[in-house]
Amino acid sequence: MKVFKNKGELTRFQILGEIARSQPHLRQKDIAEQLGITIQAVSENIKTLVEEGYMEIGDGRSNYKITKEGVERIKREAKILKNYSEDIIDIMNSYKTIWPAIATENLEEGETVGIYMENGILYASHEKASAYGVALISVDEGEDVALESLSGVIDVKRGVVTIIVLPTIKDGGSRATDLDRIKEIYETGFDRVGIMGTVARAVANKLNLPINFEFGLAETSIIASQKGLDTLILTVGKMRNNLILKFEEKGVQYTLEDVRIY
Repeated sequence: MKVFKNKGELTRFQILGEIARSQPHLRQKDIAEQLGITIQAVSENIKTLVEEGYMEIGDGRSNYKITKEGVERIKREAKILKNYSEDIIDIMNSYKTIWPAIATENLEEGETVGIYMENGILYASHEKASAYGVALISVDEGEDVALESLSGVIDVKRGVVTIIVLPTIKDGGSRATDLDRIKEIYETGFDRVGIMGTVARAVANKLNLPINFEFGLAETSIIASQKGLDTLILTVGKMRNNLILKFEEKGVQYTLEDVRIY
């Protein structure tokens, strides 16, 4: 059963829900903050909902009204979502969750071990930790171990993404880049480095920076952040906009550094 065909449908369902709870006077800014998306995304989805006849805009930009069709859509999709959630809960209750980790020492089957994350990797040992699990098998140091009965909370800080804005090739490319500034930033410490485009590769080559990834940077950086890894991204001009949009949607903390020499 497909609850929503795409993320856009889910977002529009959420917007309708927020307006239904707070109509008629609700600012787009309030909706954006509640859903964790940009104001632009709220505006575009409201436009679609109006065009499809699910809501109306009265006098003033913040005067919204859910139409009869909109109310029926909310009820229908809320019921589908509720049934889907209940099915997932039933399925998960029947599963025994197993987690893989790297053993930092020899572990015996049945032992309760401490679990922690370091540099995006889950480890298990006899040391005290904020989370614990039970080893399903005996393993030697350095081997992967299967864990069950996890308890506690794995202490993981959110990683930060630093976006380096480079000049386009028309504006001079790597030759119009403040390489010393990039070097200073990089030396503050990063776990991963990503590049977008040829100019970014040229800059990385000039500075002998390691290139960990160059495709799917937004998704990879988000996952890295969730694992507590700090990422440095070299990108060109407006190519940063798509990254920023996705980071804001996922709540990833980021900073911008413009190293273009004018």
